[in-house]
Amino acid sequence: MRSSEGSADDLTAWLRSHAHRLRTLDPDEDDDADLEPLLGIVGDSRVVAIGESMHRVHEFFALRDRVFRFLHRRAGFTALVTESGLPEGRRVDEWIRTGRGGLRDTLHEGVSYGFGACQEMLDQLTWMRERTATGRSAPRWYGMDLPDSSASALPGILAALDVLDEADPHYAAHIRETLLPLFGYLPDDRTGLAQAAPSIRAYLALPAPDRGVITVGIADLAARIRARRREQIVALGGDAAAEQRVDFAIRAAESARAADSFLQAMTAGPTRTWPAANIRDAWMADTVEWVLQREPRIVVSAANGHVQRTPFSAPPFVPDPMTTMGGHLADRLGDDLVVIGTAFGGGEQWLHRPDPADPPGHSRPFVAPLASLDPSSLDAALERSGIDDAVIDLRTAPEAAAVALDVTTGWHNGDVVQPGRARDAFDAVAFIRSVTPWRTWIDDRGLDRR
Repeated sequence: MRSSEGSADDLTAWLRSHAHRLRTLDPDEDDDADLEPLLGIVGDSRVVAIGESMHRVHEFFALRDRVFRFLHRRAGFTALVTESGLPEGRRVDEWIRTGRGGLRDTLHEGVSYGFGACQEMLDQLTWMRERTATGRSAPRWYGMDLPDSSASALPGILAALDVLDEADPHYAAHIRETLLPLFGYLPDDRTGLAQAAPSIRAYLALPAPDRGVITVGIADLAARIRARRREQIVALGGDAAAEQRVDFAIRAAESARAADSFLQAMTAGPTRTWPAANIRDAWMADTVEWVLQREPRIVVSAANGHVQRTPFSAPPFVPDPMTTMGGHLADRLGDDLVVIGTAFGGGEQWLHRPDPADPPGHSRPFVAPLASLDPSSLDAALERSGIDDAVIDLRTAPEAAAVALDVTTGWHNGDVVQPGRARDAFDAVAFIRSVTPWRTWIDDRGLDRR
């Protein structure tokens, strides 16, 4: 039986000889020969999910952009599906297809969680628009997440109304008169980095009967818009464009229903005696399948904790392991799914915290060095090997290296280790030796100065 030290040495030797070095992370680099091994890793899969160890990291944005460009040009991947609200994402896709509307406004209003407030996202969308405008290809953009940064159902309702106003105007007027006013509970000021927190608190503070009326109204909307699909398509002209608009409106209404279920589940938190359900990840997995009905091959981008195949847990905050989006997709797609996680060796992270003088929902950014890696983590094992930025196909590890991989206790999410066995969670891992904060235009008061 090999010692753990021997296995670690075997892992280092294997990584140094078999890790596929990334010569650059620059998406504008014309020479993509270093990405050729990705074609073997991806194979014939229809979905490539790329994780992020933490959000708002320059290198992870750049990696995603470069990989998507490569797979779009070389392997027929037609769409980027992101951890951002589904209804809001239609605005981004429209800008890519038509150029209508300001790009900065599109990034602000079409990319949720504030992820659009950076040069990296602007560069990626600009490339996608340029490809479309010059007729070389037409990459598409989809959000797959709950609307309004998972803080309310409102954007899903508004997106459905964009179609209902034309296709079912009397019912649309009913929704505007009865359902929309119920969202008056949302705070007036939603400009802060942490605006989702007071929005959710305001929802939880509603009396149970008021929340129930919202739930019933959204359920009626989602059921009716689906039941009248054919009538609505005819009302909009009966062509393929009408069908696409109606189908998106149906999905937007369903996003509102999922967001409402997500929020309703929170109300039971203080007294719940049963395990939590990961409603958000189930919704994202369903949306990925919905996109696959429209696109031949797609790249999905989200946190490692969403794309991993294995259950997510984060004791003591999430003590009961929960099925992830990647877990649902692994069950449904089989070999059509390839999951690439990310790991890092060190660097700096972009964080934010409220100042006592700030109003609710506002938070101020700061940059902090990452803590030392947990020596038993996957990240530390990769860092100790001495490899540079690289992609490692975990499926090809020989027995001795696999033993060393399997004794690592998890992978880093910032300074915290997410427990799990890497070879079960990911098919491959992209290792970035040093990470830096995103290139954001959010100012020192936490405001998007677009």
